[in-house]
Amino acid sequence: MAKKHRIAVIGHTGRGNYGHGIDTVWRHVPDCEIVAVADADASGRAKAAKRLAVTKTYADYKKMLDEVKPAIVSICPRWLDQHRDMVLAAARRGIHVYMEKPFCRDLTEADELVAACEKKDVKLAIAFQTRYSPILPVVRSLIEEGRLGTLLELRGRGKEDRRGGGEDLWVLGTHIMNLIQFFGGEPNWCFANVLADNKPITKKHIKSGPEGIGPLAGDSVNAMYGHDDGVTSYFGSHRNTGERASRFGLTILGSKGAIELTTGYIPRAHFLADSHWSSSRSGKQWLPITSAGVGKKEPLARKTNHDGNIAACRDLLAAIEEDRQPEASIYEARTTVEMIAAVFESHRVGGPVTMPLKTRKNPLTLYKP
Repeated sequence: MAKKHRIAVIGHTGRGNYGHGIDTVWRHVPDCEIVAVADADASGRAKAAKRLAVTKTYADYKKMLDEVKPAIVSICPRWLDQHRDMVLAAARRGIHVYMEKPFCRDLTEADELVAACEKKDVKLAIAFQTRYSPILPVVRSLIEEGRLGTLLELRGRGKEDRRGGGEDLWVLGTHIMNLIQFFGGEPNWCFANVLADNKPITKKHIKSGPEGIGPLAGDSVNAMYGHDDGVTSYFGSHRNTGERASRFGLTILGSKGAIELTTGYIPRAHFLADSHWSSSRSGKQWLPITSAGVGKKEPLARKTNHDGNIAACRDLLAAIEEDRQPEASIYEARTTVEMIAAVFESHRVGGPVTMPLKTRKNPLTLYKP
């Protein structure tokens, strides 16, 4: 029999709970066994134990890690203020990590977590589920084969609901930032502004954000990034201007065509072989992109709501076995935090900032009265 991988789960009912299936996914991954769960909330802990079919439960996740000694821990809460301590607890014990996004609150924390994981050779995978989509390699091949011509721009937007602006940038923009990095490469600079009621934010606008985000401001964000080879990327989010996430996703624009891509394990994706980037101007039609190619029917059926998580967890297991980084690794997780921080830093200094950023603190903590 194949050796079962021992998995522990950390949640926190009422403070980020268990994320988007970051706990139950392991019940769908072969050769994995959930052996314990930790939750500071007694009622939530009991419900999680029943849901995960475990008998060992803990109020203190550090005690659980010491006693159970799992190979992997799922860090599930969405609330950011807990991520640093939870990842450090696992990394210092040599335990690999699968975790909910966003990664952490600032670059100081991100650098600390990267160093801790490197010290113990801990593999950390973050739940950017779109990165594991079988459609992404097809999109990338279209770019690499020159079907888009010269890559010019990447345009991303958040959901632009009640969280639009700074909160959207953190909570959902992190997915778009990761896709921008995947297709465009590491950004070299950022130029951005952040507005509140159509006016540039100042210190008076900075408040404590929800879900443990930390200092937060802005109901409108407009950001531009520069990449190698003259590629420019953009991210925008304006509060209460979206309808059912209509613009949430990424558009990739080249000299010969365009690609539109949403998020998820089987995202909606389309290709337009048109230098106008407009079917109304050229008469050409947008063609669906599936895992089988352009204009072909999608052969893969969605099996469960866990499909993206399952792919990510399987890749994490392979990364551990092969001693490589997971597809969506701790380094990419840090880059998303850096891209977000660069928005606020550029606004603070009133101009472009080079990346990697020199300041590793949250820029919103650096405003003077």
